[in-house]
Amino acid sequence: MSKWTFITNHGLVLVFIAYNPGSTGRAIAQAVGITERTTHKIISDLEEAGYISRKRAGRKNQYQINLNLPLRHPNHVDTAVGELLQLLAWKKAAPAKEQMKLPITIT
Repeated sequence: MSKWTFITNHGLVLVFIAYNPGSTGRAIAQAVGITERTTHKIISDLEEAGYISRKRAGRKNQYQINLNLPLRHPNHVDTAVGELLQLLAWKKAAPAKEQMKLPITIT
C-alpha cells in the first residue's frame, strides 16, 4: 500500500507556521518530515501566492498568514485559509477582520 496523507506538504508547512510563526526553515522541515530545501520552496510558493508574508526579526523570519485568502482548489474557493486552520484544530479563532490581519501568535 502506498503512503499518502490528506494534507499536502504545503498545508502542513502552513499549519506549522500558524502554530510557530517564528520558526526556522530547519525546524519546519524537521516537524513536517521534509528537506530544508523543499521547505524553503514551499515557503516561497506560499509567499508568492500571498498566503504568508515574512519579516526579518534579527537573524530569523517572523511569518504572518493571510487568513482571508481562499483555498486554491476550484471546489473550495469559498473557504478561507483561516477556516481551514480552524478545522485542523488551530486554537486561535479570528472572527473579526481586524484580528485576521494581526501576526499569528498562539497563546
